[in-house]
Amino acid sequence: MQYEAVIGMEVHVHLQTKSKMFCTCDADIFGEPPNSHVCPVCMGMPGSLPVINRQAVESAIMTGLALNCQVAEYSIFARKNYHYPDLPKGYQISQYELPLCREGWIDVEVDGQTCRIGITRAHLEEDAGKLFHGGGSSLVDYNRAGIPALEIVTEPDIRSAEEARQFLIKLRTIVRYLGVSSGDMEKGAMRCEPNVSVRPVGSEEFGVKVEVKNLNSFRAVKQAVEFEIQRQAKVLDTGGAVEQVTMGWDEHRDMTVVQRSKEYAEDYRYFPEPDLPPLEVSRQWVEQIRARLPELPDAKRDRFMRNYGLSRYDAGVLAADRSVAAYFEACVAAYPKAKVVANWITGDLFRRMKETGTDMDTLRITPQGLAELLMLVEKKTISMSTARDIFGVVFETGGSAGGIVAERGLAQISDSGALAEVVAQALADHPDAVQQYFDGKETVAKFLMGQVMRATRGKADPQVVRRLLQAQLQAMRDER
Repeated sequence: MQYEAVIGMEVHVHLQTKSKMFCTCDADIFGEPPNSHVCPVCMGMPGSLPVINRQAVESAIMTGLALNCQVAEYSIFARKNYHYPDLPKGYQISQYELPLCREGWIDVEVDGQTCRIGITRAHLEEDAGKLFHGGGSSLVDYNRAGIPALEIVTEPDIRSAEEARQFLIKLRTIVRYLGVSSGDMEKGAMRCEPNVSVRPVGSEEFGVKVEVKNLNSFRAVKQAVEFEIQRQAKVLDTGGAVEQVTMGWDEHRDMTVVQRSKEYAEDYRYFPEPDLPPLEVSRQWVEQIRARLPELPDAKRDRFMRNYGLSRYDAGVLAADRSVAAYFEACVAAYPKAKVVANWITGDLFRRMKETGTDMDTLRITPQGLAELLMLVEKKTISMSTARDIFGVVFETGGSAGGIVAERGLAQISDSGALAEVVAQALADHPDAVQQYFDGKETVAKFLMGQVMRATRGKADPQVVRRLLQAQLQAMRDER
C-alpha cells in the first residue's frame, strides 16, 4: 500500500538573553564548568520567586511577528509537572492554554514548489538541565536549567523528511536574522522533535503519531523522519498497529528506538503558575517591536532579484545569512556589477571560508578590498588567474590588492608590441606544434598560448595573446 507522511514539528529555540528566564543567572553557559550558573530560583529552592525576563518576552514577540503569528494581549505561564533528575523544581514553567504567539506560518521551498507550514503556537518556557550518562552512573549539569526558550509548534502540514529539514533551515535563518538566537543545533541552542505518522494515500484520517526526541542536526532530522516513515509503513503492511510512543534517534545504528510511552497533556497536570502574574502585552509595545524587525530573508531575496538582476538561486544563497547579504551589498556599493560580485562571493570567498573555517566576523578581506580587486580585473590591470592568486593573499592578510600588484610586479601586459615578440618566440621554439596546427589540429593553439603565458609569468593579457597568435599563425600559413 502507498502511504503519505503527516509530520508536525516541535522546535525549542534558546533565546540570546543576558540572564535566564526567571532569575539573574548569566545565560551564557556554553563551555562553562558544570553547575556554575545556578541560583536558588533556577534550582527551585523553597521561598525563591521567579521574575519574567523582559528581553525574552520581546525576543519571543519579535519571532512571532516574523512567523506571521498573532501576538496575544493576555497570556499566562503554567506549571508543567514531571519528575526527571534534570528538572530541579519537579516542574517546568511554560505556557499552555494561553500562549504568547499563535496562528502563524512559514513558506519553504522543496523541489521548486512552495509549501506553507502553519505555526500553531510559539510560547515561552524555561529549559531543563542536562544529563550525562556513562560509566554506570549519571551526572546532571543545571547550568541550562532556566535558560529562556521559545517552543515553536507547527500544524501537521509537513509531508516529507526534506520539507521538515527545509522548515528547520528556514526557521534557523529567521531567528539568526532577528538576532534572538544563534540557532546553533550542535551547541543545543535549537532542538527539534518531529511528530511523525503515516496514512494511506488519499485518506483524510490521521494515523497514530510518534514523537522523535531532541534531534540536534538537519541531517539527523531528515534521517530520523525518513526511517520513522519507513518503519511505520512496514508495521502497517505486516498487519500491526503503530503505538503512540516517544522515540530517540540512535545515530550509530541509524534507527529510531523506543524511549518511553507517550505522555499526554493531562499527564503533566498543567495549572497556572501561582508565583507569576499574567503577561499583558499592549498593542503599542507590539508595534514598537514590529518597527524594529529587519528585512527578512524572503523579502531580501526578492529585492536582490528585483534590484540586482540576480537569479533566484544566487539571491537566495546570498540572503540566507544576514552578514553575507550585508557584505554583498557593501561590495556592490563599491563595485556596481552585482552578478560579478555574487559569483566571487558564492565561489572563491565561500570556498576559502570553508577551507579555513573562517566566518564573516573574522573575515579579513573587506567588501571594499574585494571591490578593488574586481576593478583591477575590469581595467585589465591584472588577469583573472592573477586575480585569483591575489584574492588568496588578500583573504589571508587583509592587504590591498593594488598594493600587492605594485609590490610584486603583477600588472598585466597588454602592450601588443611587447607581446608580439613573446608570441613570435613561442612559435619559433615549438615548430612541431606549429606544424600540427597547420595539419588541422587547431587545439594546439592552446598549448602555444600556454607557452606565452608561462614566458610572461601569467601577466600577459589572454585576449591580446589569442589575437596575436591567430594573426602570426595565419601570416605563417599565407607564406607557405
